[in-house]
Amino acid sequence: MHGFRRDERGAACFGETPLESLLAEAGVGTPAYLYDLDAIADEAHALIAAFGDAPHLIAYAVKACTAGSVVRALARLGVGADVVSGAELEVALGCGVPPEKIVMSGVAKSNDEVDRAIAAGICAIQLESVEEIARVAARAGAASRRARVSLRLNPGVEIDSHAHVATGHDEAKFGIAKDDVSEAWRQIDAAPSELHGVGLSTHVGSMLHDPPLYLESARAVCDAARARRAGRHTLEFVDFGGGFGIDYGKQPVRPPADFVRAALELLRAEGLGELRLIVEPGRALVGAHGVLLASVLQGKRAHGRRWAMIDAGMNDLIRPALYAAWHRVEPLERAPGGASWRVVGPVCESSDDFGEHPLGDSLPERVVLRDAGAYGFTMASEYNGRPLPAEVFVAAGRVARVSRSPGATAWTRRRLEA
Repeated sequence: MHGFRRDERGAACFGETPLESLLAEAGVGTPAYLYDLDAIADEAHALIAAFGDAPHLIAYAVKACTAGSVVRALARLGVGADVVSGAELEVALGCGVPPEKIVMSGVAKSNDEVDRAIAAGICAIQLESVEEIARVAARAGAASRRARVSLRLNPGVEIDSHAHVATGHDEAKFGIAKDDVSEAWRQIDAAPSELHGVGLSTHVGSMLHDPPLYLESARAVCDAARARRAGRHTLEFVDFGGGFGIDYGKQPVRPPADFVRAALELLRAEGLGELRLIVEPGRALVGAHGVLLASVLQGKRAHGRRWAMIDAGMNDLIRPALYAAWHRVEPLERAPGGASWRVVGPVCESSDDFGEHPLGDSLPERVVLRDAGAYGFTMASEYNGRPLPAEVFVAAGRVARVSRSPGATAWTRRRLEA
């Protein structure tokens, strides 16, 4: 049994092992992130099975959790990578992801990042504007290499999500407008020694709950793929992106396998079933299988409200402040329930607020912030001079690896030397 659960005493566990004992085994204090590598592998196995014998590539969105332990665990299962920077590319390659299983997205890739992607020979550089084409061609020509490229379409699809994670509408900075696709292909075809057009992609946004909007975006890619092939050009793949949501305790979501099966049905119906299908899950693989542990520093009662002050703040987990995102905050050693407390962190901002949660009539010593495996540590900062949290990676019920924070002393030294 893998993943977050509660034992018969109500203690929070990964599988059969209490999180409290894992924290002690790791020898770190709070705040600290813990990840269940076995549960992450289970998610990947389920997604792989959904493809059956269809040609495919699962390109894990490395930005969701950049930890080498996570990327290596997925790479061992044959999962590739979707990267959005040169540093993420180096992490993927260093963790054993073959370059032919890597795609690179991003609206403002630096010349250095483009050069590194071309030199590595990755599956495709996803071009996000017509203006980017000439620059990539020039970099490839200067290196005497031929860059594999694909076009990222902006499908003009609105999704029901926070504005900061909706990427497929007409006013988003991402992707090439459908009206500009023909011109983009014309420029690629005009540089056959520098550019090899291999695919079409899209990404409509994050936290999709069911397939319809995902398929609406995918149809735009299918239309463009048929038009490209009608001109007697070949394509190797279509990339429908990721954005599969998880249940943060507020709204049920369909599993990623349902999105994949629906996408494969669409490809077959569109006469494109022989093309390789690429998907880019990030949150769906890791989000539910990471937690943030924090200590309760003190309580406060004022104006008829109970406040619980914890040692983890928006610098450790910014999603609630940035996206108004919801994360369940629960006692570590007992089941949630009873009196509600407003849980807040130590950062000097009113937005350092995790909402109201049933922590009980008396405050616990420690709490667990659930579903923090995606866009948690990877978005953390040292704001207010607060050191980055430790990370603990768990496999087979034991601590497999620990990444420790450099601590407040290192931060102070750097600022004094600045």
